[in-house]
Amino acid sequence: MRLVDSHSHLQADAFGLDLAEVVEAAREAGVERLLVPGWDAGSSAAALHLATDTDWIDAAVGIHPHDAATATDDDWAAVLRLAADARVVAIGETGLDYDRMHSPPEAQLANLRRHLRLALDTGKPAILHCRSAAGGRDAQDALITELRAAGCGGVAARDAFGDSPPAILHSFSGPVDYAETAFELGLAISFSGLVFRRGEEASAEVARLVPRGRLLIETDAPYLAPPGVPRNKPAAGESAPAAPTPGFSGRRNSPMWVRITGEWLAERRGETPDSIGDGLVQAYDATFRRHSMG
Repeated sequence: MRLVDSHSHLQADAFGLDLAEVVEAAREAGVERLLVPGWDAGSSAAALHLATDTDWIDAAVGIHPHDAATATDDDWAAVLRLAADARVVAIGETGLDYDRMHSPPEAQLANLRRHLRLALDTGKPAILHCRSAAGGRDAQDALITELRAAGCGGVAARDAFGDSPPAILHSFSGPVDYAETAFELGLAISFSGLVFRRGEEASAEVARLVPRGRLLIETDAPYLAPPGVPRNKPAAGESAPAAPTPGFSGRRNSPMWVRITGEWLAERRGETPDSIGDGLVQAYDATFRRHSMG
């Protein structure tokens, strides 16, 4: 089964000791394309470094909504410089998080707007994180409003992106009508291990509705490990299991496990593994266009 991982934070500390092995395991598992997004200036620079070292890895640069209130003008200037690099194929991760609310909504909205403007200016799609509190949809509704205001679904987006998506709903979460509106605006949708969690049942219906050329999968590694991912192994020289890394519940996700979500997706859509795999690679290449080094 051909695979892509359209969102994997390989520059995270969780991969500090065994990154080379993680990348090799992903390749052996069938991952042909892999996108590493930044969440602040430093991680964006690290993403570009990884893309420079490995020709099948791409980079995205941006500031996460969690960091919207603390990012400085210098941080944004660094993102702008990095975004001009041909090896950077997308802008983000950005978006709105009205669940954990690490930054106030006003700061998140301002941060989102400048990323959407940069995406249109560069012709590189925005990678969008969007979470509401359990049972809510305020972040999803606000995101759609901002996308329309930025020109998605209109002439501005068509001029910048042609037939390619102007943005990607990363690690999709939300109601069916939210997804349908995203399709109308030309967006791509990416599914992660989040689909296996309680409360995300709408994703199964959305998975059946996504147009083939707008369908992606991801791990969001080291987060959102799907069922079947083993607990963290001991580090070299340890005789007992390593203590779980905070936030990972003892299970570090990695790109090789994107296959689990790929198999879920094939089942939901009634496709064969070969068919779904070919479509994922084609959608990735159509979404994250490699720009000329000239």
